Amino acid sequence: METLKFCPSTLAEGFNTFSPAAKKTLFNGRKVSHILNFDSPNSGNYDNQVFAKNVGRISLSGVQPKAGLLIDINDNLAKPIEGERSRYILKPAPVSYSMMERSFCPANEHLTMQMAAQVYGIETAANAICFFRNGDMAYLTKRFDIANDGTKFQQEDFASLAGLTKANGGSDYKYNNLSYEECAEIIRNYVKASAIDILKFFRIIIFNYLTLNDDAHLKNFSLINHNGMEYRLTPAYDLINTDLHLREHRIFALDKGLFKEGMQFSDVRGVSRKDFEEFGRRIGLNKNLIVHEIDKFATPHTYAKTLIERSFLSDKLKKDYWDGFDYRRRTLEE
Repeated sequence: METLKFCPSTLAEGFNTFSPAAKKTLFNGRKVSHILNFDSPNSGNYDNQVFAKNVGRISLSGVQPKAGLLIDINDNLAKPIEGERSRYILKPAPVSYSMMERSFCPANEHLTMQMAAQVYGIETAANAICFFRNGDMAYLTKRFDIANDGTKFQQEDFASLAGLTKANGGSDYKYNNLSYEECAEIIRNYVKASAIDILKFFRIIIFNYLTLNDDAHLKNFSLINHNGMEYRLTPAYDLINTDLHLREHRIFALDKGLFKEGMQFSDVRGVSRKDFEEFGRRIGLNKNLIVHEIDKFATPHTYAKTLIERSFLSDKLKKDYWDGFDYRRRTLEE
């Protein structure tokens, strides 16, 4: 395995493991290694029990193994023992052979999450890249639904809050029932400080467009109750540039797109700044705020390219990521 030049969490220069800032955010200051002491599920030698109870479907890759982990007494990321609650989720590369460049999915998700947080100030789940003993990458994220004392907060995704299941919404219920405009209504119905969280939601939707994430379905947005009294929008999670991996991609994950009546696209009808201005108006943001927010995403940010270059993507995927990102950014200019 090559010696690292950048922190595998923040991508800060000059670190060959987690930087002090990353250790504080991810591990409460503990000296956890970025190298795992077990094998990748793609190696054929891994412990099936680490991943067996955590297999779940994700749309862009079919079946993706996941593992719940915690930090053991030796400061290693390890599988919880009976009765212990995991504090982290580990996501190796997907196992589906139908997707392109699947080994770089962890690097893609990590980069996209860091772009959201560092370039655009979007609150995200703490995250990092880790490496299995054989050198394979995995994406690590800290659970935000678990308190320091182990208490689990109540969390509900937007599909659940809308009362949608496979039984009443069809096999693609996460995609084909609501628009992002209707998602904002869920926030308004459940969140007391809804104006704040609707603005956060607006930013995430524009960011997903900018980074070509067409997997932002209803289960990738949630509300969380920290104090037993009030729901708030969770930090952003599962942000990824799906264009790097899917042969057939879309502009939005939700079939209706931004608006409750749906959106019709063609070779000459894409998404423009005006669509996001109208979206902002419909979900209750004032005109000056809408312009201010869209301008932030339309403005070139040199640090975005820096993060892409420092990421764990291949050189080809770095170029593809930048080209798509910069093209989308320019569609938001006046």
